[in-house]
Amino acid sequence: MFQDKKAGIIKTASWGSYFLITLAAPEIARESQPGQFLMIRVSAGFDPLLRRPLSIHNRSGQEVEIFFQIAGEGTRLLAQKKAGDFLDIVGPCGQGFSLKSEFKGQEIFCVGGGRGLAPLYFLARELQAAGARPVIFYGGQTLTDLPLKTRLEEAGWETHFSTDDGSFGFPGLVTRLVEKELEKRKPDYLFSCGPEAMMASLAKICQTIALPAEFSLESIMGCGLGACWGCARKIKKNGEIKYLRICQDGPVFPAEEIIWPGD
Repeated sequence: MFQDKKAGIIKTASWGSYFLITLAAPEIARESQPGQFLMIRVSAGFDPLLRRPLSIHNRSGQEVEIFFQIAGEGTRLLAQKKAGDFLDIVGPCGQGFSLKSEFKGQEIFCVGGGRGLAPLYFLARELQAAGARPVIFYGGQTLTDLPLKTRLEEAGWETHFSTDDGSFGFPGLVTRLVEKELEKRKPDYLFSCGPEAMMASLAKICQTIALPAEFSLESIMGCGLGACWGCARKIKKNGEIKYLRICQDGPVFPAEEIIWPGD
């Protein structure tokens, strides 16, 4: 893990409330793995005080990308940054997705809801490089919530889209779209990131058909380094329920370890 106090913004792109920022951060880029995240200081002052955790969307050479949606004051400030500005970032943080040698030749479903698509682009690239066949499912409330649609299509992967309002792709929840595809074929593995209700539903689907899966959890984080325990959550590890830190022990966990609300 490194701190880069002057990670230079190379370029930015935006689609309404969604933003993509490319940063020059050689040390962090070199060590980054899919599913890990950055802790980003969004202001030179003390308001807001805490860094913001954001998934690493992509890595290319000495650069990393973050993709996010404005959800509060911190991301609003971050969205105002321009090319030529600098950010104070710490990373790569956390435990990412598994990249197993046996994935070679296998079909892997990657399911993202809204801004939850953020870490799955990097993951799909690494899966493809390892010889796997990533299949992307990208859902949003409306077409405006699918800003990375073109980027996914240009990557050449098999892609499936859904919108809750039926404005593009499958009309309905992305979980239902995945269910319909599972009626035709069963992949070897599933990865997902997005709203908790979406992932909880997917976890039940995977359990029903014995499909191994991993999910990237979100949490409000105080430090992102495991010291404050502000992101602790009940997780079942080796049959024992205990509190683990999303920032250090996650954010990615195997499906069978996650205790979902209401379980």
